[in-house]
Amino acid sequence: MTRVVSLLPSATEIVCALGFRDRLVGRSHECDFPVGVEALPVVTRSKLEASGDSAEIDRQVKSLLEQGLSIYAVDADRLRALQPQVIVTQSQCEACAVSFNDVAGAVASWTGDPVRVVSLEANALEDVFADVDRVARALDVPERGAALVAGMRASMAAIAERTQKTPSRPTVAMIEWIEPLMAAGNWIPTLVDMAGGASLFGAAGKHSPWMSWDDLVDADPDILAIAPCGFDIPRAKRELAPLVERPGWRTLSAVRNDRVYLADGCQYFNRPGPRLVESLEILAEMLHPESFGVSHEGVGWRRL
Repeated sequence: MTRVVSLLPSATEIVCALGFRDRLVGRSHECDFPVGVEALPVVTRSKLEASGDSAEIDRQVKSLLEQGLSIYAVDADRLRALQPQVIVTQSQCEACAVSFNDVAGAVASWTGDPVRVVSLEANALEDVFADVDRVARALDVPERGAALVAGMRASMAAIAERTQKTPSRPTVAMIEWIEPLMAAGNWIPTLVDMAGGASLFGAAGKHSPWMSWDDLVDADPDILAIAPCGFDIPRAKRELAPLVERPGWRTLSAVRNDRVYLADGCQYFNRPGPRLVESLEILAEMLHPESFGVSHEGVGWRRL
């Protein structure tokens, strides 16, 4: 039986969606879905003091990266004791999870049966589908990967088709970090478009860009969606002061029209896996509640 260790929350979700929950023998400290995976042994830790505010976390991340240091540590001894045959990690973002280089260093001295290290790199929505296929092939079930991708594509296409019939296409600023300000890139502009909006910042397939307050004021979006990477809704709300206390906040169209939303960036938008379908549903509800209802309100998103 193939023994799998996942070092990335989205990878854990992919492995489970492919039907291999019972093959997981280890996880990262951030893997928490599906319910129950928290019981698995943890083989990573963060070097960050996560209780700090957005600005402090940003300073810590930049300091570690400038020193050429990894943000995460791998417990190589515990990882080896789990005897995995497949390890899933990532190479997309040094600030997101354990990197391929970290894992390669941890297993370099191992002897015995070879370990397959699968590195995911989702920059765009199509890359997410490719990563699902990559994991499925590593687990020798390519047909399951194809079926999972087909289901995701069909669900997303159905939403995009419905948004084509909506009477308006609001402009959207999707915020991925608060202090300093960062817009959402990668797959998010594509999701905004599919949800029936016009993304003002960030480019599909490109890393999330830093932005200034003046950029946001000048663009004056119809909708402001705040989904900080790694933060749930209560944590995002606690971090809002550097944004909502700025001069000019109350003059923004989105604020005046009560169209500022908080979304769960930890469980949804910033996890490039199967639940991007739910992320798209959340966006569609925020942008066009008259057409999609509000079934995710209070869990995936809430009005500020």
